[in-house]
Amino acid sequence: MTGIPAHSDLVVGDDGLARPEWASMDPLLRDYYDTEWGMPVTDERGVFERLCLEGFQAGLSWAIILRKRPAFRAAFDGFVPDIIAGYGDADIEPLMANAGIVRNRRKIIATISNARATVDLRKDNGLAALVWSFQPASTPRPEHLEDIPATSPESVALSEELRRRGYSFVGPTTTFALMEAIGIVDTHLLGSHRRGSSGIWPR
Repeated sequence: MTGIPAHSDLVVGDDGLARPEWASMDPLLRDYYDTEWGMPVTDERGVFERLCLEGFQAGLSWAIILRKRPAFRAAFDGFVPDIIAGYGDADIEPLMANAGIVRNRRKIIATISNARATVDLRKDNGLAALVWSFQPASTPRPEHLEDIPATSPESVALSEELRRRGYSFVGPTTTFALMEAIGIVDTHLLGSHRRGSSGIWPR
């Protein structure tokens, strides 16, 4: 297939499209890669959900989180910040007993406190505007998976600002993953059929 760099980590599927190996084997990951990952998300609820799920993913594989996403959405009332901000101590134990989600008490508590921080942030343009304000002037152009950074100066700065605003489980790796997921940076490998698909960055 033309456009794929020599010795690339891309795999050409039976549909003739090139994807990284992680998005080529599992149908769920393949669909996520083809339709969601790296596409712009600019609404508050969408950014908040992805921030929460990236926090839950820390130490786990994304495939686990993706498979549990429907259960997460049901357990956390669709990730509507206003509803989660109203959770109290009595809401934590049912979440800890919910086998459909990742039952990590600190991450569950962080989701509640992050919802409250999100509601409070509306006084200053809101979560989505804050996150997108850290869009860099350029994006990585990786040929290999090892070329993709785990953090960036912008993700470090975003992590620090979110923490200042009362968020937790928002380290620089988590914020960089968020930036990848919602299109702020494009880390699709050169030659991937998804490279440049966000419309924000050129192929």
